[in-house]
Amino acid sequence: MDKIKIVLVDDHQIVRDGIFALLMNVEDIDIIGEASNGDELFDILKKVKPDVAIIDLSMPKMSGIEVTKKLKEIHADINVIIFSSYTDEESVINSIKAGAKGYLSKESFREDLVNAIRQVNLGNEFLGETIPKSIFLNYIKNDSKRNKYHNDKIQYLTKREIEILKHIAEGLTYKEIAARLFISFRTVETHKNNILQKLELNNNIEMVKFAIKNKLIEI
Repeated sequence: MDKIKIVLVDDHQIVRDGIFALLMNVEDIDIIGEASNGDELFDILKKVKPDVAIIDLSMPKMSGIEVTKKLKEIHADINVIIFSSYTDEESVINSIKAGAKGYLSKESFREDLVNAIRQVNLGNEFLGETIPKSIFLNYIKNDSKRNKYHNDKIQYLTKREIEILKHIAEGLTYKEIAARLFISFRTVETHKNNILQKLELNNNIEMVKFAIKNKLIEI
C-alpha cells in the first residue's frame, strides 16, 4: 500500500509533535518532514517530495497563505491543508484562493484531520466541520460547479439520512446532530458516510452544495 507522504509546517514544535502523535499509527500516512517556517519547507522540498503539506496560517517570515502561493507555483501537485486556530471568513477564503485544498481548525478531531489528508490527496476540497456555517455558504454560493448536483439522487436516501444531511448543511457539528437526534456520534458518522456513498460525493462541502442545489436548506 502506497502511503500518503506528509510534511508539517508550523512554528511551534509542540504543535508539530501533536500532529505527529495523532498520525503516527495511521497506516496509510507517513510524515516525511517538518519545518518551522516557509524557508525551511522549501529547503526540505529539495530532498523529499510529499503528497500533502499541512501548513500553519500564522508563521514568521512568510504567512501560511504566502507559503501556499509559492508552493503551488513551484510544486503544483503538492496539495495543501491549512491547519490554524483562525476560522474567520477572510482567513479561510484567502487560503483557498491561494491554492489550499483543505482548511482545518486546530480544534478539529483526529478523524477530521485524517479524512482531510485523504481527501485532499485525491484532489478534493475539505473544510473541517468546525468552520462556521456562513463561510460554507458564502464559499459555495460563489462556486460555479453547483450544477452537477442532481436531485434524482435524493431517492436513494432514507428519511434519517435526509435529516442528517440537512443538519450538516445547516452547519451543525456531528456532536450537535447526535444530541438533537438522540443517537451516538459514531452513528452520525456512519450515516454521513452512507450519504456520501449514495450521492457519489466526496466531503462535507459537496453535501452542502447538494443540499443548497436541491433546496433542502434555505440560504
